[in-house]
Amino acid sequence: MDAPATDYVTYSCVDSIATITFNRPEKLNALLPDMIHTYSDLLVFADQDPQVRAIVVTGAGRGFCSGADLSVLGTDPELVQGFLKGQSHATVPGKVLHLGTPVITAINGPAAGLGFVIAISADFRFVHSDATLSTTFARLGLIAEYGVAWLLPRLIGLGAATDLLLTGRTIDGITAKELGLVNGVSNDPLADAYSCAYELATFCSPASIAVIKAQIMKAQMAGFNESADDAFIEMGHAFERPDLHAALKGKANKTAPEFPNNASGQ
Repeated sequence: MDAPATDYVTYSCVDSIATITFNRPEKLNALLPDMIHTYSDLLVFADQDPQVRAIVVTGAGRGFCSGADLSVLGTDPELVQGFLKGQSHATVPGKVLHLGTPVITAINGPAAGLGFVIAISADFRFVHSDATLSTTFARLGLIAEYGVAWLLPRLIGLGAATDLLLTGRTIDGITAKELGLVNGVSNDPLADAYSCAYELATFCSPASIAVIKAQIMKAQMAGFNESADDAFIEMGHAFERPDLHAALKGKANKTAPEFPNNASGQ
């Protein structure tokens, strides 16, 4: 089956690593409503491909994603509704939190508004030192969109999250790293993202990653006792999967483990 990509959101897959690229470089990859749905569909497509073990998301040209196209927001009320139609907690960008496959963003340039939310919703985030990041919502008369009011405080704490959301101020990549918003800052975030993706794809069990991601999400709404009891159940399942044997065999042979492929995080 072909990936549901378009000219504005492209898709490729090499060596078990899928790449999704926002591709409107002349607009700093500003999003049209259809681009959001395409991105969501591509995430599902990659997650359901048993060959894919990591997903890298980036932007073409000098921007990551400057958010919703402001020309649409300002001139076409009908198109504006396209940013709402068909959206829910199970869609972009919160969808990433529920995927079994790890997602890594390479924030190569400006990430604003919805682009900011997409950038930080990944499991791993790497940013260019000169990139700019901003929620922008308050400065546009909007609200904290797409669940960012839940996610951002969990990443950087309530005080810092309140600052970024209420002021809509712009920060650079170095400040983002200081706040703990990203995993790394450099002059080549795409290389960093691929390095991370390669490590995950080569040395980590896809089944383990899928379960651990689900555990992390569930634990955000649970107490310690519930999380610990849930872990005992998952430990029993893990002991029965072939992944443990593959890992032990790899260690004994001093080679990368040959983990089975894992589709749809199951």
